[in-house]
Amino acid sequence: MKLGPKAAAAALVFSASLALTACGGGAGAGSNGGGNASTALTLGTLRDITSWDPAQAHVGHALQPYQAAYDTLILREPDGKLSPMLATKWKYNATNTKLTVDLRTDVTFSDGAKFDAEAAKANLDHFKKANGPQMAQLASVSDVAVVDADTIDINLSATEPALEYFLSQAAGLMGSPKALGTDAIKTVPVGSGPYVMDKAASVKDSQTVFTAREGYWNKDLQKYRKLTLKILTDPTARTNALVSGQIDATLLDPKNGKQAEGAKMKLETNQVDWSGLLLLDRAGAKNPALANVKVRQAINYAFDRKTILDQVMLGQGTATSQPFGKDSGAWTEELENFYSYDPAKAKALLKEAGFENGVTLDVPTLPGAETLISVLQQQLADVGITLKPGAAITNTFTADVAAKKYTAMFYNLFQGEPTVAIDQIVSTKALYNPFKNTTPELEAKIQAVRTGGDDAGTLARDVNKYVVEQAWFAPLFRVNQMYYHNSKVEVTPQAQQAVPSIYNYSPAK
Repeated sequence: MKLGPKAAAAALVFSASLALTACGGGAGAGSNGGGNASTALTLGTLRDITSWDPAQAHVGHALQPYQAAYDTLILREPDGKLSPMLATKWKYNATNTKLTVDLRTDVTFSDGAKFDAEAAKANLDHFKKANGPQMAQLASVSDVAVVDADTIDINLSATEPALEYFLSQAAGLMGSPKALGTDAIKTVPVGSGPYVMDKAASVKDSQTVFTAREGYWNKDLQKYRKLTLKILTDPTARTNALVSGQIDATLLDPKNGKQAEGAKMKLETNQVDWSGLLLLDRAGAKNPALANVKVRQAINYAFDRKTILDQVMLGQGTATSQPFGKDSGAWTEELENFYSYDPAKAKALLKEAGFENGVTLDVPTLPGAETLISVLQQQLADVGITLKPGAAITNTFTADVAAKKYTAMFYNLFQGEPTVAIDQIVSTKALYNPFKNTTPELEAKIQAVRTGGDDAGTLARDVNKYVVEQAWFAPLFRVNQMYYHNSKVEVTPQAQQAVPSIYNYSPAK
């Protein structure tokens, strides 16, 4: 299928900024002596932070700003390996229901408070109570017990294979116990991380400026004296800022990447996310049509994924019908093209479901994805489905998702490890399952993954197959994330992450 001339001629802009994704953390990509560095790093970022309370931290590129001010208990290396950070070592008991964590004893927070077992417990307790966007990361934690000054036990109500991973993410961020729960920490972070905010130089929704923290315990992770995060929502603005030297690195899209390459910018790329429609209201609470699996399947059959990928994304990605990634172990070849482009079948399914006279999907507009959404509108309209983009999502989008504001939405989500992906999009704890849809059959499959140990990835294939057959989503393709930087900085890509962790940048040698 050819896209309409309007869409094709628009040099379609799909912003990699849509990658409001769930990604991991990372480790240092080399060192130059940390505190001896005299250079400054300026990054183009996609959104400002709504709250610097670490319990309100998100994942993916939204985690990077928090890494400037907060250390995590566990560090995630660029290749995904988990390494010590504030936790020096950790070990499960025989039943995998208690994780004993040993902690560093030489760390302080930026307000002078000491990091110890009480501080770690205070953070984990606060994270569980604060109702943040990633609160599901600690949903299996029943309590945290202080064993001694530098040891805690994290007790679980159920096994959680991804707990160590989560402690390298939002749940592992450590803030000063004196500041947790105060209004002040919402606007100025108070952590043990490599940088402290320069409030006077920071402007809301424009830029956040950090300076290297004196006495930081790990100089290898502190590679710049000054760090500036410039908030540039529009991908064209990010491109112009990069090529003009206002910023050193940023995430772009295929179209703007051409301009960056023309200006001799360097590209770091990997496939992190899947793009597509999240059909959230599967019980039809607000949109009755979505309760019918045939309607959801019809939506999937309506899309010519390969053509969209080639013409909209300039071929930067891989067409797919499944939300689980290749690295998860849950990916299978048979699900890659499970929903081929078949508008006749889509129409037939709508008729069988009793919706031959039309279905309407209301979705929010994702800034930078307007043209892509217009293409989806065109292909859905061809089978009798009306896609109605509404207001643009904002910084409150996670709260809006959790509040069931959207019955469907176009989005990018990262393809993580099996239990991480399940808790992101499938389980009743998942942010992107706001209507808490599930079945006994699905719960059994999820439980098998949670208790499957080394076989978790293979067992997750059953979860993947279930949500694909039930058309919980309409995945379109896995996106090539295109991260560009100038020659002044060296950047190491981060596994399963669109934007590298803050530790992955260093001055070029």
